[in-house]
Amino acid sequence: MPFIGNKPTAVPLTGADIQDGTIGIADLSATGTKDSTTFLRGDNTFASAGGNNRPAFHAYLSSDFTIPNSTNTKVQFNVETFDTDNCYDNSTNYRFTPNVAGKYYVYFHTLVESGNTFDIYAKINKNGSGIAEVPAYNNGSAEGVNCFTTIDMNGTTDYLEAYVWQNFGASKNIAGSSPWKSRFGAYKIIT
Repeated sequence: MPFIGNKPTAVPLTGADIQDGTIGIADLSATGTKDSTTFLRGDNTFASAGGNNRPAFHAYLSSDFTIPNSTNTKVQFNVETFDTDNCYDNSTNYRFTPNVAGKYYVYFHTLVESGNTFDIYAKINKNGSGIAEVPAYNNGSAEGVNCFTTIDMNGTTDYLEAYVWQNFGASKNIAGSSPWKSRFGAYKIIT
């Protein structure tokens, strides 16, 4: 049926005129900068999306690493898979010293060679003191031990290191030469 009568004139909409819950971009007066890394919040301002998990690192052993009997031994993870902000020392202190304060997830996995029975402990230290420790009992086969935790770091002087202790009665080897055998890493948690 054709329209009969005068054609209505277009009138700009205002917030009160919107009945279906949609708003055109021209009707917004958001503050801030719109770009590919921001989103429009409900309070009509732009905010950065998410954040990032930096600094972060992941390191492993280039070859098998020997740990003596009944001695806390720092594991010298010397190959970096990645180190986003150059915060992991893979040649001298073998420690992670993040340059951004915040909460961090830290993980350490070690694979110890087989041989008879013995106890093994994987430990994560912060500033020289233990913050996480996981024991395992080796029954003669190769034993993998996972140790992980979350920790607050000050972004200046705090550092993390990975240690192993075992009581085989003689030295034992931690498996190296592959990123999946024994590894150490951490990343900042987005909060």
